[in-house]
Amino acid sequence: QASQDELKAAYRRLCMLYHPDKHRDPELKSQAERLFNLVHQAYEVLSDPQTRAIYDIYGRRGLEMEGWEVVERKRTAAEIREEFERLQREREERRLQQRTNPKGTISVGIDATDLFDRYDEEYEDVPGSSFPQIEINKMHISQSIEAPLTSTDTAILSGNLSTQNGNGGGSINLALRRVTSAKGWGELEFGAGDLHGPLFGLKIFRNLTPRCFITTNCALQFSSRGVRPGLTTVLARNLDKNTMGYLQWRWGIQSAMNTSIVRDTKTSHFTVAMQLGIPHSFMMVSYQHKFQDEDQTRVKGSLKVGFFGTIVEYGAERKISRHSVLGATVSVGVPQGVSLKIKLNRASQTYFFPVHLTDQLLPSAVFYATVGPLVIYFAMHRLVIKPYLRAQKERELEKQRESTASDILQKKQEAEAAVRLMQESVRRIIEAEEARMGLIVVNAWYGKFVNDNSRKNEKVKVIDVTVPLQCLVKDSKLILTEASKAGLPGFYDPCVGEEKSLKVLYQFRGVLHQVMSADNEALRIPKQSHRIDADG
Repeated sequence: QASQDELKAAYRRLCMLYHPDKHRDPELKSQAERLFNLVHQAYEVLSDPQTRAIYDIYGRRGLEMEGWEVVERKRTAAEIREEFERLQREREERRLQQRTNPKGTISVGIDATDLFDRYDEEYEDVPGSSFPQIEINKMHISQSIEAPLTSTDTAILSGNLSTQNGNGGGSINLALRRVTSAKGWGELEFGAGDLHGPLFGLKIFRNLTPRCFITTNCALQFSSRGVRPGLTTVLARNLDKNTMGYLQWRWGIQSAMNTSIVRDTKTSHFTVAMQLGIPHSFMMVSYQHKFQDEDQTRVKGSLKVGFFGTIVEYGAERKISRHSVLGATVSVGVPQGVSLKIKLNRASQTYFFPVHLTDQLLPSAVFYATVGPLVIYFAMHRLVIKPYLRAQKERELEKQRESTASDILQKKQEAEAAVRLMQESVRRIIEAEEARMGLIVVNAWYGKFVNDNSRKNEKVKVIDVTVPLQCLVKDSKLILTEASKAGLPGFYDPCVGEEKSLKVLYQFRGVLHQVMSADNEALRIPKQSHRIDADG
């Protein structure tokens, strides 16, 4: 928010501080020339409205974007943003042919009913009957990839394999999607498999209004019994900012009409749905609470009642690494029995393990399905996941330090050179502040501080920034904006990738004050709240 006058004043002040002609020592003179040139480059960027707007919005990466030299000079930040986004789109189009969007699902069904539903005593003499038999009774594998052909056309290739109780089959599908306009797209689908004959389908999406859209899917399935047509239409509308209403009509082998309302907010997800159809009609209510924690924990529950019976489900999911989310759901139904469903999402891949525990409604099965996964998760989290994530973070920090080592070394040398060049100016500032009983920085440290006893084994990594901070004092005031302090004159980053703070002990009107400020936190001193109580 600095004005042009403020920029000029800061530029003149730093030029006077780093001007090469003020230093006779050859080494200091060389260091002053380098810092003087950096200040001049910064002023050139910030004094030009166009480059300043680019830098304010996108930082240095915006200035490095190719194509600005042919862009007409703009007046507003909004126009600059439009130009930047256009250049990004052009760069994305050049890499369009190199991108795919792979998605996959692996599902392994496990029959563990022998754990709770044992055979009668007459079967105890059968060899191996003393141990519960846990079997894999079904598997499903599906995979799809997208291949952009042009900026509007995309080919989607997908396939799946399934097996259940020794019988299986598979299919392969090819879809061609074209974005016809900003309001819609169309898709042609061709498929074939060993269980079903050829499939031809057409799918159309269209925005009717800014708050309403419709999707229609027509399909023709060829088989030995003849041609089986199918039609599915979904009409959706935004009821408010966080709520969607859906109306679905399906005609074909399993005809049905379904309506649902979905409300999704930052802290919750709520769904209510009702279906009338053949062979299933039901009502369903589900709720999910989203905790605002680092692991993105979610707790959910649902109730489904229909002609097939009643099903109650409850569960939770949690982020266990940067790209992985682990979830577990317990399903209790009549007459379905008790099942445990474990799901792992890893990037764009999904691994699903439904475990059928019993066909009956047994309290013991419900208890173990609920408590077992919790005990296993917390044990794995403490013994495996947490140490692994800690080691991974250390490796990433080490890699980041290695990749930035030369840059950090250069920044350190520049900071040390700046401190040496500041000595004379700081001496004059201190004399002026002492004369008016003003602001004098006694000590200042910047970096990683360890105050928590649980982190006492971690190494403190701080640098002394007393001189560069005193150099920023003007008229008994020190004002720092909301930005990383590593970029201030005489500062550098002593611990790349770690949390940093600034600790200042200063004197104002003869009284000691102290303050601790986070790296990106704005700071303004002096303040009465920083005063150190003489009694303490």
